[in-house]
Amino acid sequence: QVQLVESGGALVQSGGSLRLSCAASGSIASIITMGWYRQAPGKQRELVARIYRRDGSTNYADSVKGRFAISTDNAWNSAYLQMNSLKPEDTVVYYCNAERVAGVTYIYWGQGTRVTVSS
Repeated sequence: QVQLVESGGALVQSGGSLRLSCAASGSIASIITMGWYRQAPGKQRELVARIYRRDGSTNYADSVKGRFAISTDNAWNSAYLQMNSLKPEDTVVYYCNAERVAGVTYIYWGQGTRVTVSS
């Protein structure tokens, strides 16, 4: 099992920055990816950014490329999402995600943290 707890969501002005954190606990040694997703009311949850443990490679949604950056600490205890040049359309709940392989693949989610960008 893996537990994920997000923090860092806040109200920020357009053009501002925020850093989201995700603290992971439990069977973190077998985590292979961590990611950030977001979900607006009435819409599907969408990938924002993902990082791969095997080589540190990342991928991003087109809408956040060049503005957001995902990272982890060396032990993969925590994942971060640095968000710069925030826009009102970034206003949504952000969820931390972890993918763990232990014979089969397990997917874990945090409870979400809300980001509000005022215009």
